[in-house]
Amino acid sequence: MSSQKVSEHIAKVAAERAKRLRPDGIDQYANLSGEFAHMNEDPFTDRIEREPYRDHVTAAVIGGGFAGLMASAHLKESGVSDVRIVDTGGDFGGTWYWNRYPGVQCDVASMIYLPLLEETGHVPTEWYVHGPEILEHCQRIGKHYGLYENALFHTQVTGLDWDEAAQLWTVRTDRGDEFTAQFVVMGLGHLSVPKLPGIPGIETFEGHSFHASRWDYAYTGDPVGGPLDNLRDKRVAIIGTGASAVQCIPHLATASQELFVLQRTPSVIEVRNNRPIDPEWFAQMATPGWQQRWLENYAATMTSAEPPAEDLINDSWTAMAKMWGNAEQDVPAESDTSEEPLAPWYYADVKKMGQIHARVEETVKDSRTAELLKPWYHLACKRLTFHDEYLGAFNEPTVRLVDTDGKGVERITPRGVVVDGTEYEVDCIIYASGFEVGTAPTRRAGFDPVGRDGRRLSEHWINGMRTMHGLHVHGFPNAFLVQSLTGGTRFSNLSHNLSEAAKTVAAVIAHAVTTGVDVVELTQQAEDSWMDNVGIDPDWRTFLGTECTPGYSNNEGTDLGPHSLWDAHKFPDGLGFFRHLQEWRGNGEFDGLEFHRSDS
Repeated sequence: MSSQKVSEHIAKVAAERAKRLRPDGIDQYANLSGEFAHMNEDPFTDRIEREPYRDHVTAAVIGGGFAGLMASAHLKESGVSDVRIVDTGGDFGGTWYWNRYPGVQCDVASMIYLPLLEETGHVPTEWYVHGPEILEHCQRIGKHYGLYENALFHTQVTGLDWDEAAQLWTVRTDRGDEFTAQFVVMGLGHLSVPKLPGIPGIETFEGHSFHASRWDYAYTGDPVGGPLDNLRDKRVAIIGTGASAVQCIPHLATASQELFVLQRTPSVIEVRNNRPIDPEWFAQMATPGWQQRWLENYAATMTSAEPPAEDLINDSWTAMAKMWGNAEQDVPAESDTSEEPLAPWYYADVKKMGQIHARVEETVKDSRTAELLKPWYHLACKRLTFHDEYLGAFNEPTVRLVDTDGKGVERITPRGVVVDGTEYEVDCIIYASGFEVGTAPTRRAGFDPVGRDGRRLSEHWINGMRTMHGLHVHGFPNAFLVQSLTGGTRFSNLSHNLSEAAKTVAAVIAHAVTTGVDVVELTQQAEDSWMDNVGIDPDWRTFLGTECTPGYSNNEGTDLGPHSLWDAHKFPDGLGFFRHLQEWRGNGEFDGLEFHRSDS
């Protein structure tokens, strides 16, 4: 590959990036509140009225998705039985409760993505299972660990206050609850608050509309995987071509009378190669401890400088990790890369994007449509998507790609959508516009915890998230996070990050309970020391801000800001971080934490 080809690729990427830049950044999006509040209602489960709770629990877990379920499960396994999960959804599942659009499925292999498989005895049916099975597994975890009995669903936490005198947390909710907890665990997810594109006239549309994470099956038909029969005489527009759209568009393409795909930036579409899991193979493979071995094998393959000899997953994710690991091989021998540390990466990037473009050309019959579906940005700038039917959907006579040349939809009218002066009349608009990222974590949570001396978490994090391990925060005793920022590793399997975080939090709480400790708190020195030794690489920060196409990884092309998602990922060696956590919680010393009894 010539250096000229690389230079041409970089120039093309820069030109496409410039089309997407806009001064309002993340402020271009609207909340599902106010006049759009109806779009945020739960279309799946009826809300059951109940009396407010005025009791006490040992551990209150806020969030009923993977993070909250794993934290609660490990607490139960550790002997802490008095656990209450509070969640805004009508059941367990988190993102898998809300995201029920047609075709939804995981993009990380089921054996390492679904938590607690060995503990619950579940055998996934597919290499990449679909949403209904993931939701069912979340419910299985809830039943297996007896988490339903004390759970509060359709409940939003509105206040979380540390009572210094009682040395307890007071939890308040929008259902009038006001109960106390010795410990609180927050597992709220990074992508949990749906957002709408701030398109002029969006409120004037007179047809039907909904957000993809609140899919309206009453309008489209069949909520269990069959054809969307109600759309056969409907003209449908879908705004967005990210992960949600990529998965549901093939279903809409064959169901709608006409489907308009409104595209601002095309996605990278990699091979998914989904297939059934052979139960006999699984039974032979699944010897005791199998899931942890698979998790660690994947983490090492994806992030370690010395990956294992055997790649157990062996999919498009791990193939790309190996490509980056061997990037030097793509650089011509005569090229001098001493002054450009990212040069090997650029050569590998051009090679891989060439393969992505070739797949588009081979699949999409119309050459003009194929050109518009080719993504022009650096591969690491956006999360990849994987699908084996998405590109082929554009060969359906009912599907029309409306490319906005990076500008987005111009406006919405009572009858439809306008792009570059042309109005497309439709009966329904589906907003596949994703979730809030880059906004303050306390805004996304819906509450702002108040710790010692009346200090709010938003104040403590005014210049960005500060923790130790991503789990503990100074000044907020007996409070824990289950998430990956400022602690986790930057790789595709968030579930592994959450698993190690949940085990660690459960170990600390169990230690406090069994030793009669009332208060656990992170020292200021430990928080400072941790934050002094983690941080985004300056070259990567510059790359995100100046070369990446606008998206959630770089706050839509504006300054990364204190709450940037990527800014808080710290560890290139994922397995190394996980082993650090395992050793830290395993030695029983819990260095950096202080344990106090009320009578001491």
